[in-house]
Amino acid sequence: MKSVSVSEAKAHLSRILGWVRAGETVYILDRGVPVARLEAVGGKCPEALKVLERSGLVRRGSGCRRLRASPVPVEGSVLELLLEERREGR
Repeated sequence: MKSVSVSEAKAHLSRILGWVRAGETVYILDRGVPVARLEAVGGKCPEALKVLERSGLVRRGSGCRRLRASPVPVEGSVLELLLEERREGR
């Protein structure tokens, strides 16, 4: 949980929203008195995972990972292998 003043919130809103996206709850203070609480809306992340993330034990991924197909080592002609496979009835 973090807290910031109203003036700091206005000056650094993008940075504060980054904290919220990362799972932080941010309180906005007006003259030292909490007046608002910023939290992520409709997060798909369960609360237990958010706690682990805030404590530094886990870290969210940066996005979708694309897997590369591993080339299968083939000896001979692919066409010959395909025809052979069809003849064998696989």
